Amino acid sequence: MNGKKVLFVSSELVPYLPQNEVSLMSYETPKMVNSNGGQIRIFMPRYGNINERRHQLHEVIRLSGMNLVINDMDMPLIIKVASIPKERIQVYFIDNEEYFKRKATFTDKEGNLFSDNDQRAIFFAKGVVETVKKLNWTPDIIHVHGWMASLLPLYLKKYYADEPLFADSKIVTSVYGKGFEGELDSEMVSKIAFDGISEESITPLKEPDYNNLLKVAVDYSDAVILAAEEIPEDLQSHISNLEKPVLPFVPLQEFEEAYANFYNTEVLK
Repeated sequence: MNGKKVLFVSSELVPYLPQNEVSLMSYETPKMVNSNGGQIRIFMPRYGNINERRHQLHEVIRLSGMNLVINDMDMPLIIKVASIPKERIQVYFIDNEEYFKRKATFTDKEGNLFSDNDQRAIFFAKGVVETVKKLNWTPDIIHVHGWMASLLPLYLKKYYADEPLFADSKIVTSVYGKGFEGELDSEMVSKIAFDGISEESITPLKEPDYNNLLKVAVDYSDAVILAAEEIPEDLQSHISNLEKPVLPFVPLQEFEEAYANFYNTEVLK
């Protein structure tokens, strides 16, 4: 990985959110690349339950101030940054008062999905790309973790198809077993179509559940990593029919060599 640039885009990340399979691998994978001489950038949403004072988040004025259009609404983009102690790893946070101020990640106190999770996912995908463009940083690999980040491959391949910064970037999506129950907003397809992305290219999202979100993510990725031992059968079947590199599940204690080898021999070939 020496000298390679890897952009990590994640729904969740320790130490900013509680540890689960997504947040842990979203931390361990960039740490591995960093220790092997790679250059990394990490992006995640700035949820309202992240303690900004404790984690020393601060706004990056030169990157903030842009408006992103989401379903015909102008939504201000705020970029914050923090460093993971001891690791010398910097994390960029995509923020917006409307989408990320509430003191929770994906659901309310009753466990119901937020009604605007689809718009939050669109905003996150666009916000990451626009910020990386401002940084003028060309990633060799873009590695996606978690369902809130799952629209990034689609937007890179469709909405930002003519963006030269990402012309040679390879997209890897890690697929996890745990997602969410139920579906996102039934109008999700029309909100994405507002950005000029044809409804035919996102047919699965007419039923925007976890499996279908990840189907779209892997369809527009260049390679896939199975990051959980148990993947939903419907999703597993879809992935097995893809004609692209797929790394089978490897346990945490063995992942470093497996992921580095996959990056080098399958993704960057």
